[in-house]
Amino acid sequence: MPKIQQLSPHVADLIAAGEVVERPASVVKELVENAIDAGSTALTVEIMGGGMHYIRVTDNGCGISPEDAPTAFLRHATSKIRTEYDLEAIGTLGFRGEALAAISAVSRVELMTRTPVATFGTALQMEGGELKGQEEAGCPEGTTIIVRDLFFNTPARLKFMKRDSAEGAAVFTVIQHEAMAHPEISFRFIREGKEELLTPGDGKLSSALYAVLGRESAMGFLECPGYGDDIKVEGYLSRPACCRGTRAYQFFFVNGRYVKSRTMTAALEQAYQNTKMVGKFPGCVLKLTTKLNAVDVNVHPAKTEVKFTNDKQLFEAVYYAAKSVLERETGHVQAVLSVQPPKNQRQDTVTPNQTFFKSMTAEEYRKPDTPVLRSTAQVAYNSAISPWQAATSRNAAQLLERQRQREEERRAQKQKQDRDVQVVMEALNLQSSGKVAPAPQEEKPLPDELRWAAEPVENQAQPAPAEEALPADLTTAEESPVTPETPAWRIAGEVLNTYIIVEQGDTITLIDKHAAHERMNFDRMKARGYTPMRQVLLSPVVVKLDPAESEVLLRNLDILASFGFEAEDFGGGDILVREVPDYIEAEEADRTLAELAGQLLATGTADPAAARDELLHTMACKAAIKGGWKNGQAELEVVAKDVMSGEVRYCPHGRPVAIEMTRNQLEKQFKRT
Repeated sequence: MPKIQQLSPHVADLIAAGEVVERPASVVKELVENAIDAGSTALTVEIMGGGMHYIRVTDNGCGISPEDAPTAFLRHATSKIRTEYDLEAIGTLGFRGEALAAISAVSRVELMTRTPVATFGTALQMEGGELKGQEEAGCPEGTTIIVRDLFFNTPARLKFMKRDSAEGAAVFTVIQHEAMAHPEISFRFIREGKEELLTPGDGKLSSALYAVLGRESAMGFLECPGYGDDIKVEGYLSRPACCRGTRAYQFFFVNGRYVKSRTMTAALEQAYQNTKMVGKFPGCVLKLTTKLNAVDVNVHPAKTEVKFTNDKQLFEAVYYAAKSVLERETGHVQAVLSVQPPKNQRQDTVTPNQTFFKSMTAEEYRKPDTPVLRSTAQVAYNSAISPWQAATSRNAAQLLERQRQREEERRAQKQKQDRDVQVVMEALNLQSSGKVAPAPQEEKPLPDELRWAAEPVENQAQPAPAEEALPADLTTAEESPVTPETPAWRIAGEVLNTYIIVEQGDTITLIDKHAAHERMNFDRMKARGYTPMRQVLLSPVVVKLDPAESEVLLRNLDILASFGFEAEDFGGGDILVREVPDYIEAEEADRTLAELAGQLLATGTADPAAARDELLHTMACKAAIKGGWKNGQAELEVVAKDVMSGEVRYCPHGRPVAIEMTRNQLEKQFKRT
């Protein structure tokens, strides 16, 4: 039997460090929480090499006395608690006394601190958990801790660290959490010598949100003024129209501490049921205040998981707070384009057309019955240029005229095609009923895109011959005669501009044209590759995402390029988009990239094929025809043909693309049988 022996203090410290210090973000979190407990009002965090090479945390708190400085690096040395009863009501962020000991055990630490009453400060050096030196030093009031060469003496842990950009993004996320939890403190974050975050520290949560999440995201939140007695809930909730594709923008804080809670997440999403889009998740910045003895934070070394004495009361507090905010929100989202004249343009030279642009909203731009300047407004809106530029620029005026001519040509061609389709369909209906169609006044050959209608109806149910590939455009190839065993099918119509009605024998099939076309796009992209056409944006779009989302996209720029995006790092976690695929509007770039980032984070890089399939799901959905669109008969024929032949049965997300109803089922509804 192996002999039991006590581990050496150094090995024990390394084991404890593995529980507290997982990565540079863990170090920053512990040091920042100590600074907050010290009563700081201004705090600066600087990192280099993702935090692996250099971390500096500076605060203006109460400081540490010279005699207490060495003691602070001993295990279980703390000023937060004294007795076991203090664990029943913990009111500080730190209390275990393990952070500094764990950090110093796996790095080289320099401490400079001074209390308000001291003339000189103290400088102290630690390496691998051992004190290397201590002396007097001139330093400002507060504490500065510098951590160098993290995990220099634990290579087993070092090999599990990620790239510097990923570790830096994790540190940035920690600073964002602390800045939102404590808006009364001014946070400053510097990465690789560049300032990426600065909060005002004015005590207003709205100011912290504006600085952390950006203007666009902050404007999408509704204020939650404060609800509840035993558990008070306050903060901000996202508008139903501003829900995102992931839960990355759900932030919960309990007594000033960032936590993760399935109960609070479930309560929030339950409150948003029937108000948000399917597949979207609400965002929030909710601060819960409760009695200290009603929550236990001593359940996890990272202190991000807590336990409540009454989970039901917690669920109800979050649920009813969110529900009351959503019930007060009765307005609808309206997009209004703000049109400002150039600075060198005098106000007295504004033309009537420019005045008309200023009075129009985005919805009015899209209306086909807008009395004047319809094409001008539409082109200005769709081409991502301001209406002012479209109305005053000579080049834009020429562009608008060409666009108007093309619209008229397309409209005339569409009307002609519709008339030809109507004539052919009437002839087919008369033929099927046994009647003779009237002879046409003038024999004209049908255009290529309408030749499918001249074929016998029975031919439309058969797949193409094996030696001929299906065409990629919206035309159908000549098909073989139907066998007697397979009933012929025909398109009986379309309802709600979404569902195609197909009649085949005694069966009626309803086809979701968006889901079916999405599957067709996915199979085509996966089988033959995908090279979309790109559109260059006149004004590049700046997309602001979560730091982790930005990092994973910047790491996979080659994948984005294969889907038609040209993007680059804009600094501060932002991404600059210069080109987008031809089927995506400029205003959809942020939502599409957020979905791609969420899927990359979820799938990871362990299975590149699976990750690419998930991305293809999104791109196939974006390129598919949408429910509510008006499509021509030829387009519906192509979709129905693949579904009725059995090639398309489910969309890439697993939803069925068609449902069937037999004659017997229908007649039962009308009590005919």
